[in-house]
Amino acid sequence: MISITTSENKKVYFASDQHLGAPTAAASFPREKKFVAWLDEVKKDAEAIFLLGDLFDFWFEYETVVPKGFVRVLGKLAEIKDSGIPIYFFVGNHDLWMNDYFEKELNIPVYHKPQEFLINNKKFLIGHGDGLGPGDKGFKRMKKVFTFPLFKWMFKWLHPDLGVKLGQYMSVKNKLISGDEDATFLGEENEWLVLYCKQKLTEKHYDYFVFGHRHLPLEIALQKNSKYVNLGDWIRYFTYGELTKGELILREFKD
Repeated sequence: MISITTSENKKVYFASDQHLGAPTAAASFPREKKFVAWLDEVKKDAEAIFLLGDLFDFWFEYETVVPKGFVRVLGKLAEIKDSGIPIYFFVGNHDLWMNDYFEKELNIPVYHKPQEFLINNKKFLIGHGDGLGPGDKGFKRMKKVFTFPLFKWMFKWLHPDLGVKLGQYMSVKNKLISGDEDATFLGEENEWLVLYCKQKLTEKHYDYFVFGHRHLPLEIALQKNSKYVNLGDWIRYFTYGELTKGELILREFKD
């Protein structure tokens, strides 16, 4: 378990679901600039930054090729990491084919499953959130296919011009593959990430569960000292999590 203790006047930030590149590179460009502006703002007092997946609407790493574009956000992440601020990246269902590019080029660790962190003596379980809890069976089956080594090996033999275009098309058009849900609150008793968190609490205590994926900014008390936070997205809400003085709250970025 990684332990983080914030210095005086420092904060920990969380963001998720930027979906850069969707529905087109041109359409997402203003959102990329806005997200870079947010990174510029939070680097002033960040102890650490957590990115919880779907930064890109589609991402695949060939042997020597990655998808074209995203220069501004990648450059900003490199600048922040080089300045000494830790960044932790969790893959989502849209960028699940991320391998070691971030680790080698940016020195940013990449996680494919939820991880425990101890931040200011509070226990966090952090991840993207896709495929967790009951239901969502169609996506869970499809995810097993897409993460199967043979399928990944076959896909990489497509020419990048074809592979990336196909991946971008399927990412936007096919909801079973993307795993996206309609961003409508289902009620606490039906939100599968809430049910997942409650099940985890029967095994051990967590002060905070922090996820993305649902594209809804949510703060739900699970027990007296345990809370589920969903970070929303950077398509409609432009919300992020800010941990300050031991309390995690959601904020909206307005540049």
